[in-house]
Formats: sequence, C-alpha cells, structure tokens
Amino acid sequence: MKLRLPALPAPRFQPTARAVLLLLAIAPVGLIAAVLAPAAWTLAPALGGALLLLVLLDAAFAGTIGDARVLVDDEAEVGRTLRLVVLAEPLRAPARRAEAALAVGAQLVEGGRIGVPLAIADGALQGAVDVAPVRRGAARIETLWLRWAGPLGLAERTVSRPLDLTVRVQPDLSALRSGELQLFLRDADIGLVARRVRGAGAEFEALADYEPGMDRRRIDWKASARHARLVAREYETERNTQIVFALDCGQAMCEPVAGLARIDRAVTAVLATAWVALKGQDRVALLGFAAKPLALTPFVTAPRDFHRLREAAADLDYRTEEPNFTWAMATLASRLKRRSLVVVFSDFTDPASAELMLESVGRLVDRHVVLFVVMEDAELTGIATAPPVDLDAVSQAVTANALLHQRQLVLQRLRRLGVRVVEARHDAIGLALIDAYLAVKRQGLVG
Repeated sequence: MKLRLPALPAPRFQPTARAVLLLLAIAPVGLIAAVLAPAAWTLAPALGGALLLLVLLDAAFAGTIGDARVLVDDEAEVGRTLRLVVLAEPLRAPARRAEAALAVGAQLVEGGRIGVPLAIADGALQGAVDVAPVRRGAARIETLWLRWAGPLGLAERTVSRPLDLTVRVQPDLSALRSGELQLFLRDADIGLVARRVRGAGAEFEALADYEPGMDRRRIDWKASARHARLVAREYETERNTQIVFALDCGQAMCEPVAGLARIDRAVTAVLATAWVALKGQDRVALLGFAAKPLALTPFVTAPRDFHRLREAAADLDYRTEEPNFTWAMATLASRLKRRSLVVVFSDFTDPASAELMLESVGRLVDRHVVLFVVMEDAELTGIATAPPVDLDAVSQAVTANALLHQRQLVLQRLRRLGVRVVEARHDAIGLALIDAYLAVKRQGLVG
C-alpha cells in the first residue's frame, strides 16, 4: 500500500535542545562579565540576541518538504515482521538529522506511536522500521509527523499530515509455511493426494497374512483357523470426520504470553491443525465464544475454502468478560447431529472459575470426543522454579506451586471425565494439537 501526500503545509519551527543549553550558558557568562566590568552588562542581552538570530537563520536554511510517501503492506500477520517505509522529497535539502513519526492503531504497537529515523539517500529522505503487530484487527495509520534540524542544529522544523491507511492484521500462518509441516503433509498417511490408506484407523478394509511386527490384536482367529495360517485384519483410515474448534475469547485467553495474547497463539495452532485436517478430507468448523457464542462457521470441506476459516478466526474479538461455557457448549451440542471431535481451547485461573467449564465440557463426552487444549503457565512455572534468594522469593514460589497444583487438579478431573487433555508450551502447542488430532484419527474414535 502506498500513500502519496500533496505538498505539505508550511512547517512550524522551534529551538532545539542545543539552542536551549547555549541560552542557559549565556546567563552565567553575562553575570560574571557584569561583576568584573559593570559597563559590560549588555554582553548577555547581545549574546542572547545573536543566538536568537542564529536560531532564525538556522530555521530559514533548514529547507522544506515538498512530497512524502508512506509504503506499507495491506495485510500483516500478528507477531510477524511488518515493514513501514517513509519517503520524503525535500524542496531544499535539510540538514543531517531528520526523523518521522507515525500515529498507528494499538494493533501494531502498544502506545500507538512508531518513530522512524530518516537519512538522506539519492537526494531524498528515506527511513524504514520493522514492527511486529501485537493484535489482530484493522490497524489505522492516522498521522505522519516529519521533523528535521537546520544546518547548525539550533532549530527544528516540524510538519504533520493526516493519513488514511489501514493494515489488516491477520492470524499468524507461519506454521503452515514451515518446512516441518510441509514435509509432514508430503509424507504422512493423509498426504496431499487423497488415497486409500491401510494399516490405520478402525474401518475394516481386508484380510492379509500376519507378518512379524503387526499388532497381535489384529489377528482374526476364525479366519486363521479356516486358512491354517495366521491372518490379520487391515483397516482403512476414516475420512469425512467432523471437527469443531471451540475458542474461548474471554479474559483469561486475552492475557499475553511471551508478548502475544493466548487467543492469538491458539488461533495459530487451530489454523495449522485445520489445514492438516482439510488435507485429510475432514470437515472443519470454528466456534468463538465469550459471555455468549460469537460465531459458529459452517463446516469447511476442502482446502480451497480454508480462507473462510482464516477470516472467521481473524474476526474473533478480544473480550474482557468471563466465558459462558454452558451457553457455548449447549449451542454446539444442538448443532452437531453426528459424533464429532470437539477441540476446546481455553484457560482458567483457579478451580472455582473452572467448575462450570468442567460441567459443560463433561456433557459433551457422552456423544463426542473432546480435546481440551491449554497452554502451560510459563509465568507461574518461572516463579516456582526461581532460586530462593530471599524470603519474598520463597513466599512467591510457594504460592506459585500451590496454584500450579490446583491447575493440575482441574486437568486431572477433566481426564477422569473422559476428556483428552493437551498441555504444552505456547511455542509447541500447535504441534502438540496436531499430534493429538492424528492420535484420535489413528484410534478410530470418531466415525
């Protein structure tokens, strides 16, 4: 995206810090001169007037900016590098020091301001800065400021201009482009090309001679007795499995972990797993919820429609409210007419807040296979494992250990309900979720 601005308005000017320091230095010089030679009391005003004249001349020779351009991509991915470029063409070349600043939306940087140092190259002022967007959504770039100093560095000229730029910050899809995932899709059973896969799943395919290394539980003893040799059953991997990713967009999931909100890391893991599932000819839907269900997409059945899931995930907003699991899970149960794999991505702070979540998720287990995905609390783990340098550190470690123990109790209760729990670090949660999905497929738990 490129925005070309018309000639900028006449810039304002103000003295620099150097000019202020010189003015402050003149005062004691004039005082000393007046004490030593009372007739020289006019020295200080004369020096001050000379400095003021130099500031005015420096501002006059600082030059002006005639045209400016801001270059930035229309789209970016949360947590990935985005480059912003500012180009300005001076009518008269300004001095050695110049800089620009951009007022941007909070999606790009916290605080909403980006500074861009400028340098003269090929007769123009040029500068670039890399930022990593911290939130999804439409990020506005609203104002451009340009500031440059005169040849003596005593005066600065400043000009501002409103902008009309929007950068849409999308979910991070770097996991889909990673070499590991591409290699997996090429060599895995589900592959990039649909084909019948024997040896996995639970759908009976054929009988074959038993060979050393096969699972003995697959031996068909009746067929073996008829053929007078060991015969094993072969199974085919199931297709057309329904998978629903339920994303909690509430307060706990909007807390940052390693610089990004948990919900953004969850969206990245979900989209990577959804891509693998679509390549395996499964059907994928997405549910977002907070105090109420926010969005439930139709089932996507082909990789070419993956963009629908991406757009739905990009529109999931950050909420400061507590999630209503009862409403969300009831809505999901009413929409699912066949046995499905339900992947719930959430977090909790204490056992009391997890009670309704346990009850609501537990109701789904009777009809569906449920995966509960949670990221390890790196902050609590760091406090619990920190060296006990003083009593305060010991107290914090004891409290953190108690909270981690309560967290494990909740996860253990989920496991006793029949829920499969996936817990991993934020930077490994995507691969852990893909492994759990493939394990469910191999065991033929969803038909």
